[in-house]
Amino acid sequence: MTEQTNNNVPQLSFVMVVHDDETAIEQHLAQFFHQECATPYEVIVVDDASTDNTSDLLRSMKVKYPQLHATFFPKSVPNPSRMQLALYVGVKAAKSDIIVLSDINRPPTSPQWIDGLVAQMADHLSEAVMIYTGRKHPDDVTFQLFTQLEDAEPMLRKAERRSGKGHQARHFKLKRGNYDAVAITSQRIYDAIRFYDTSIKWFSLLGLRLQVFFKNLID
Repeated sequence: MTEQTNNNVPQLSFVMVVHDDETAIEQHLAQFFHQECATPYEVIVVDDASTDNTSDLLRSMKVKYPQLHATFFPKSVPNPSRMQLALYVGVKAAKSDIIVLSDINRPPTSPQWIDGLVAQMADHLSEAVMIYTGRKHPDDVTFQLFTQLEDAEPMLRKAERRSGKGHQARHFKLKRGNYDAVAITSQRIYDAIRFYDTSIKWFSLLGLRLQVFFKNLID
């Protein structure tokens, strides 16, 4: 595990939204902190009005993991796009230049995941990076780089809306645009969030899937 103190300025911020995810938090959240990497980072979890023990579990884990920052999104806020608003809450709390929008069920799987991502974004001046890992070979990490955020829009608009079950191979996941996490520069993160949780009609969704598949097939 990387030794970090409150004096370390994070270079990377994980941001994730959870709802009634007590079991997933117990199984996976610790993995976000057990990384032998050189990059200082933080993990921000937004509790979207959970009704189970999620909030209590997050409070208890903050004692053990000082990089963990937990906040909440109240149920009383009426909005058709709760995911967007919850992500805004998490991103606003982030202190780094690289924001990783992640899933509690898909923690980083190797040191190359975090350190490699930071190096790739610095070397290629990318505004967005999709991260793919193979379930059978978790140390095998692939980064899909986008110089402009707009080039990543089809993936961010949820071209692949399933959990990824049945698409476990990293190679096929990349072809489908079914990434494990996405990293966005802090300068473009609010532009990226607007692509989340939007209503897409079935024919538009089919068009997005085809667009992503053929683009990734050619690239």
